[in-house]
Amino acid sequence: MGVLNVTPDSFSDGGEFYDVERAVERALEIEEEGADILDIGGESTRPGSHAVSVDEELGRLIPVLERLRGRLKIPVSIDTTKPEVAKAAIAAGAEIINDVSGLRFSHDLAQIAAASGSGLVLMHSRGTPETMQKMAPVADIFDEVTTSLATSIEVAVTRGVNDQKIIIDPGIGFGKTREQNLELINGLGRLNEALGFPILLGPSRKSFIRLTLGKDDQASIIGGTAASIALGVERGARIVRVHDVREMVAVVRLTERIRGQGPGVGGRGMEFKR
Repeated sequence: MGVLNVTPDSFSDGGEFYDVERAVERALEIEEEGADILDIGGESTRPGSHAVSVDEELGRLIPVLERLRGRLKIPVSIDTTKPEVAKAAIAAGAEIINDVSGLRFSHDLAQIAAASGSGLVLMHSRGTPETMQKMAPVADIFDEVTTSLATSIEVAVTRGVNDQKIIIDPGIGFGKTREQNLELINGLGRLNEALGFPILLGPSRKSFIRLTLGKDDQASIIGGTAASIALGVERGARIVRVHDVREMVAVVRLTERIRGQGPGVGGRGMEFKR
């Protein structure tokens, strides 16, 4: 899953693809670099960020989606917590809703996914992006993540979402300490055993890498992301959400080949298309 932030303030690439034409160009590059899914977000969820209005988020996203319609072969995921944005994005061609709140902010997202047949990513997070890193850490991060995601899954299924279209995400960096992020990546197999749904992992360029390595240069961050992705795939991640698509496609393909689970060429993307 390749990341495209059409925002001025995202933690890693804020402003880089804020221009519509540059965003469209990058989306096509992401597909060409080997991504199986394109994930577009119009609101930053970096630590300390503030929510934007529905109109602002739509104004950033819809022009890009409209220009991409018919030009991409891979499905588009919309990274949003707002039902109005998800509904409009699906109408404009998106096929997956990626909700970092795990339906905590609005149950209506589940109903939209159910009605449209879209895929639904349920991510664990605590608080809001503005408050999540100010909260006291929980004592048992696995209990917190599994309990919260189990609730999210129940809400989704109760509202009609096909359980074959649900993906779970432990939410690396969202209200966790550095040690808890490492623990979650290492223990993805436990999460799969506890909940039984395919796992999306998103460690790309996140601060736990810098804090663990004590370095913040680009090579170290990309290298740390690669290590996290490789171990995540070995531990059972089915989708990895990344900024550096070309590099991480190579990491995933080689990891698969070493594990004897594929030819190391081309994608094994999950099918979300309606």
